[in-house]
Amino acid sequence: MKQVAVASAVAAAALTAGSGSAGAAADPTLSRNEAMAMAYLDALVSHDASAVRFTPDATRVEAGMQTGYSGPQLSNDLEHGVQYRVVQRIREVRLSESGDVVTARYLLDSGVAGIRLMTVDIAETFAMTDGAIHTIVATITPT
Repeated sequence: MKQVAVASAVAAAALTAGSGSAGAAADPTLSRNEAMAMAYLDALVSHDASAVRFTPDATRVEAGMQTGYSGPQLSNDLEHGVQYRVVQRIREVRLSESGDVVTARYLLDSGVAGIRLMTVDIAETFAMTDGAIHTIVATITPT
């Protein structure tokens, strides 16, 4: 129930765009899969999914609920989804990789009209196929 409330609060606050960046997508020390995970995080802030590759049948689960059903839908959501308009900044990104799975842990600041309303701690696990995102599982925890 707590996870649903957090997801609902974030979605309800999605009224205006924020600005900021995860800022590490161009890091040459990242593996191909880590760079793709960072491209996704950057797109959460920039709303430009042009650098993010999804498999056609990619899925996303957030707080136990499926929120993504295909690569094209996930790309469209990153670029136009109202649920991401509250994202102002992503910071303190920590990546780990095991085989074709990348886990990103980070803080996400969200708000409206340039005013930060809340920060959440997010862990997203990306399963990759040939350098493209196949599945994302996100866990969101209020800080």
